[in-house]
Order: sequence, then C-alpha cells, then structure tokens
Amino acid sequence: MKVRRIVANIATQDIAAAKCFYQDVLGLDVLMDLGWIATYGSEAEMQVQVSFMAQGGSGTPVPDLSIEVDDVEAALEGMKTAGFAIEYGPADEPWDVRRFYVRDPFGRLVNILSHR
Repeated sequence: MKVRRIVANIATQDIAAAKCFYQDVLGLDVLMDLGWIATYGSEAEMQVQVSFMAQGGSGTPVPDLSIEVDDVEAALEGMKTAGFAIEYGPADEPWDVRRFYVRDPFGRLVNILSHR
C-alpha cells in the first residue's frame, strides 16, 4: 500500500474567500468546485509529507500549513499587495529556508517558504 495524496481540509462557510489567497496570490488552480467544496492545487508532482511539531522553529507558533514556493519574495510581495498581514519574517532560518508567516482568510497560520 502507498499513500497517493494528502489533502488539507479547512472548514469554512465562505468557500469563495479562498480564491484571493490560494489562487490569485499563490497561483494554485481550481481542481474541483462543487459549491460546498473547492479544491485548489497543482498538477505538478510533489512530495507527500506530514509534519508533527512541538513549535514552529525560531520560537514561532506551529503553522497550520506549510507551502513551499519557488520564489518566496514574489509570494511575500503578492501577499502584501493583496492586503494580507505578515505575522513573521521574512526570515532566513538556520535550517536553510527563507520563510514568512501569514494568515489565510480563514485564520489559518500559513508558513510560506523556499529552500535556499
């Protein structure tokens, strides 16, 4: 048996609020929209990972999601332009990532990162 996919499910009554953050800023595609569920993603092949954390590193809280991007500076600028408040960073961490924390429209703490 192999795990084929891991899906993060975020409860909300405002499904459309995801569009600005996940599609417009992060560039994810709408893979499915049934009205009661909208799934954003990418057809790019990705690694399957689940992290279990006692803290978020560098004294930060544990983020709800971590999203690796190819250009953290572009993601940072996109979030700021869209009006999302940056809660941490940008920071160059000792484990060779550059990252920042931002809250999505549902209050989830999202760690946006890029490996250096």
